[in-house]
Amino acid sequence: MNVPAAKRKGPGPPVDAELFRTMLRRHAAVVVVVTVPGAPPAGFTATSFTSVSLDPPLVSFCLSRTASSWPAVAAAGTVAVHVLAQDQEQVARTFATSGIDRFAAHGAWRPGPDGTPLLDGVAARMVCRIVHRVEAGDHSIVLAAPEPGHHHVDESAAPLVYHAGRYTRLRPAGGASSDIV
Repeated sequence: MNVPAAKRKGPGPPVDAELFRTMLRRHAAVVVVVTVPGAPPAGFTATSFTSVSLDPPLVSFCLSRTASSWPAVAAAGTVAVHVLAQDQEQVARTFATSGIDRFAAHGAWRPGPDGTPLLDGVAARMVCRIVHRVEAGDHSIVLAAPEPGHHHVDESAAPLVYHAGRYTRLRPAGGASSDIV
């Protein structure tokens, strides 16, 4: 129903933060690790990754501007987005842990274009050029364009999924596509 602008009431009070978190836990999301070149390199686990556009190809992820990785992302021209495979829960946990050298703890990576860290054993990876950062509340939405020639896809790997506050996996092929176990 479209309500004429003159009859709309102003915005009401914000949704309670805990209720908002509870609602968002109902959204299942693929788990990615975003890595950023630098000395030292930066990286973090995210479930806010999504495709934005096919023409031109664009993806996005969100990051709190108070996150330890934000200064590196704010300064970077290039990032790598790694879709984690279902057996990489420890990788997700490592890159979600604050106060550690995430790359030393993970170990299985190599430098890619512009020194961007590339993780091994992932379901998919794309190296992207950052094209725009948009402030949105306490986060920034980062828009990035996949670069040609710097990608990897393991068609046999199922993705790691985060749902209801825990890591989970999809049922093997042949199960109902909407089932999560």
